[in-house]
Amino acid sequence: MTTAPPAAEWRLGRNGQRVFIGLMLGMFVASISQTIVGPAMPRIVAELGGMSHYSWLATASMLTMAVSVPIIGKLSDLYGRRPFYIGGLIIFMTGSIISGFSQSFWMLVFGRAVQGLGMGALMPLSQTIIGDIVPPRQRGKYQGLMGAVFGVTSVAGPLAGGFITDHWGWRWLFFVSIPVGLVAVFFMARFLHLEHTPRKAKIDFAGIGLLTVSLVSLLLATSLGGTSYAWSSPTILTLFAVGAVLMLAFIWVETKVEEPVIPLRLFRSSIFTFANIANFAVAILMFGAIFYIPVFAQGVLGVDATNSGLILMPLMLGMIVLGIVTGMLVTRTGRYKEFMVIGVVFMGLGYWMLTRLDHTSSSTDLTLAMVMLGIGLGLAMQQYLLVVQNNATRADLGVATAASQFFRSVGSTVGVAIFGTVMTTNLGSHIASHLPAGAAAAGSQLDAGSVLDPTALAALPPAVADAVRQGLAESLHDTFMVGLPVALAALIATLLIKVIPLRDTVHTAEDSGREIVDSLGQSSNSGELVPALGRDSEHVRTHERIIGLQLGLLARSATRADRPLLAKAVTDLGDGDLDRGVALLERTARMLATEDDAAAADAEKFAAEVAAKGERPGGVLSDDLRKELATLAANADRDSVLGGVEPAVTQRYESVDITTLAQVGSDLAAALLVDVEQSRLASLAADRA
Repeated sequence: MTTAPPAAEWRLGRNGQRVFIGLMLGMFVASISQTIVGPAMPRIVAELGGMSHYSWLATASMLTMAVSVPIIGKLSDLYGRRPFYIGGLIIFMTGSIISGFSQSFWMLVFGRAVQGLGMGALMPLSQTIIGDIVPPRQRGKYQGLMGAVFGVTSVAGPLAGGFITDHWGWRWLFFVSIPVGLVAVFFMARFLHLEHTPRKAKIDFAGIGLLTVSLVSLLLATSLGGTSYAWSSPTILTLFAVGAVLMLAFIWVETKVEEPVIPLRLFRSSIFTFANIANFAVAILMFGAIFYIPVFAQGVLGVDATNSGLILMPLMLGMIVLGIVTGMLVTRTGRYKEFMVIGVVFMGLGYWMLTRLDHTSSSTDLTLAMVMLGIGLGLAMQQYLLVVQNNATRADLGVATAASQFFRSVGSTVGVAIFGTVMTTNLGSHIASHLPAGAAAAGSQLDAGSVLDPTALAALPPAVADAVRQGLAESLHDTFMVGLPVALAALIATLLIKVIPLRDTVHTAEDSGREIVDSLGQSSNSGELVPALGRDSEHVRTHERIIGLQLGLLARSATRADRPLLAKAVTDLGDGDLDRGVALLERTARMLATEDDAAAADAEKFAAEVAAKGERPGGVLSDDLRKELATLAANADRDSVLGGVEPAVTQRYESVDITTLAQVGSDLAAALLVDVEQSRLASLAADRA
């Protein structure tokens, strides 16, 4: 892989630093809400009731977050990030207030659902805004810090939740985040001012509605199937059928509307597709571990429930430390795929170690498996988003980031549901197989709830309690076995991700032009588009073809004996090899000019290498050649040209707009390029004849 040199000169400005602080506060508020409530759930349910619907306290927020993520991402592309991020903070705090003042179980579920809507804006937009203000090459360390926030809250949330519940009451679990949220609102309202070109667009209401109902149906079926309802029950089958039909309808609608919620064209990129497949699988592995390792620790190893917040610390510390270190290494080296592949391998090894655990295992055995998983997550997890963002244009940055977060959210929901179903399906039979003959009656009343209740376990006879631990260990063995094929799928998808160099710039001017809607103010009476040919044109495809013609002509001209300076320049491009430089230009020109997707894909890595060389300080040319060109262009002696800064024409004659003159030159050069290409094609045709 070709890498650009370290961009040590780049710095996030003071305003950008303040925005980043606001983003970290927003991420902290959103992520800690997912972990801080856990220790208090038994007490909440005891006070408000609703034990039979216990899982809804977690499912409500996960469902609304998964549904809102792609919608918010798309709307932020159309109307800007700022209002949606600040709105997300306000909605989240509103949900926190509703939850804190809840007088019934279902009022609390509603409050959690409102929180989920807020998180659906905060989680993806935090990463999207980083993509707006930080170049991909530098982005690794910042996303590593954001990942560290998630890891810290995963450890600190349960610890703080237990303390707050014991000393202040469970309602304060929802109130404590509000001051932090208000500070985040201040930072974002005061300092977040991203450039955005408003554009008229039709909101895809049909797509939003179909996606919402389809996802709710499918996620409810996955969450409730095998637990609240049998997989073959009419309720679950109906939910799956409704979800599948509406998803097909959603896909059809997205191919017809002007501004789809999830542009299906994004999936034409193998990078986008495979990165999100791997991201989905990694989310299953991550949340499967986070939810069910504590079950093993408490139910099998007998870890004190009051210390439950510490159970996952080895996993989270590994994820935090390796996440930060990997982010810095990605920024320093420009390489990322190696970390992703190694990370997935570590996760697979971690799950293999979990499958080796049984009721005789020690805390050390579990800790080693968690460390392995944590290292793998730290190496890989944040890089999938980096890959997606680096491959996205500015116009699609929000929706591409949201899609990545969407796949992670859905993966987490599906993973928890599938793992839970596998654990509970054979739990009773596993326990029964270890019960002594005389203890069968005592064991007949056991279910998953009593197995995980330390008080219930303490009241059981020793023989029954031991049977429970053995049965639970066997059920969790089956559960962790599910992680092995998932890890294999993540590894295959990761290996299939094509590597392109990380940009050292936030966005190109061409990307900025793409952000303008393709309605084009210039039109002729015939209704045909009249494209401008400059780099800021909305008609980007024509501009790409012109560049292809230009690079192709330069490649051919560099081999002529009367083009010595061009030959030197192309030699610089080829790292001292003229033939290599010519080949790079030819393949880049082919990618830009061809309408064959396969041919463009084959040439992509060469075009990416040329672009990376163009982003080097000083451009593609060596210092010596640039000095030579400057001297010869001036037709003057070297000292007068290079001995100091020459006064510009535009400084002496202010009525001359050099930018406009450059555009005139570009337009005329475009005409010349097409003339030359047509002459070449005519000559080739004559030779064949």
